[in-house]
Amino acid sequence: MHDAHPRPALPAGVWVLGFVSLLMDVSSEMIHSLLPLFLVGTLGLSVLAVGVIEGIAEATALIVKVFSGALSDGLGRRKGLAVLGYAMGALSKPVFALATGAGLVVAARFVDRVGKGIRGAPRDALLADITPPAIRGAAFGLRQSLDTVGAFLGPLLATALMLLWANDLRAVFWVAVIPAVLAVLLLVVGVREPPRPPGVKPVNPIRREALRRLGPAYWQVVAIGAVFMLARFSEAFLVLRAPQVGIAAAWVPLVMVAMNLVYAATAYPFGTLSDRMDHRRLLAAGLVVLIAADLLLASAEGWPLLLAGVALWGVHMGMTQGLLAAMVADTAPADLRGTAYGFFNLLSGIAMLAASVIAGLLWDRLGSAVTFYAGAGFAAVTLLGLRLLPRRR
Repeated sequence: MHDAHPRPALPAGVWVLGFVSLLMDVSSEMIHSLLPLFLVGTLGLSVLAVGVIEGIAEATALIVKVFSGALSDGLGRRKGLAVLGYAMGALSKPVFALATGAGLVVAARFVDRVGKGIRGAPRDALLADITPPAIRGAAFGLRQSLDTVGAFLGPLLATALMLLWANDLRAVFWVAVIPAVLAVLLLVVGVREPPRPPGVKPVNPIRREALRRLGPAYWQVVAIGAVFMLARFSEAFLVLRAPQVGIAAAWVPLVMVAMNLVYAATAYPFGTLSDRMDHRRLLAAGLVVLIAADLLLASAEGWPLLLAGVALWGVHMGMTQGLLAAMVADTAPADLRGTAYGFFNLLSGIAMLAASVIAGLLWDRLGSAVTFYAGAGFAAVTLLGLRLLPRRR
């Protein structure tokens, strides 16, 4: 039987935004897959310090999104802010190669994450603006999938260059500059922002009457997303777990390759599925998978269980990340989407900072296994919180 209302094709802008994300993630993950080893092994920092740095960096990106998202609503334009954010990310990359101490690394991570924060909410709002509602889950899933292809190509390229150049971390960091510059150029020439509908004026998102339009369904999604972040701490801890089970330093980036390969393969199919089924059920299934991943990572004593846990971590990312983004778009007014993504990521950023600091403390004081058991516990709490969400298709 044929569908009486065939699904529309994904707009070209969705593909371009996906490839922009792919190129920037190749660059970022070439650095981030090696950065924990660089900080601990080369610069002599503790694992707790790595957790604090990663938590501050990621929280900075998520907190900045609330301001850039609101600004994109106020201006009524989104592409310019996205270009600025990607450009800041590209400009930060050479600093990692030049760093001789923790200060420069922290500064580079800060600039990079501010750039990510500036571009994140406007880009997601732009993606929602150019995509018909019937295929919004598929569009976010495709962008996440292409983004994640870059996230596993980056560590894979880093591994190859580490083997080729005898573990020369700084040389790998220099190569990472190239795809970052290409991402900025592609965004500038490849994406056209849709014209504003006639008679529709930019909204002032900081006015009380505007914020009231973000209703209970939206705030429920925000609450679930924040608790979810407590369960999903930084992937830096996956990288740090690998040497504990006997994986050599040059092969450690393959941990991120495995996770992101699974993530890339599952994000688009699950995004498409989210357009057809109850969001709460799909999110709950993703949390069950995360609990299983944490339990495997906590108990791993060799690479088979470690890789199984990493693969399940990738599956849960594919099931949930595009879904949460689509849920925000579905529950927020079109002219407040930038602000909606901003607030969503503000609270998620605070939760991410707390999660990474807690994970680092648990790792240093009680061991790596306790860190992952705690993540499983937070995921179980999030499952209980899903009962507050209305059923939506």
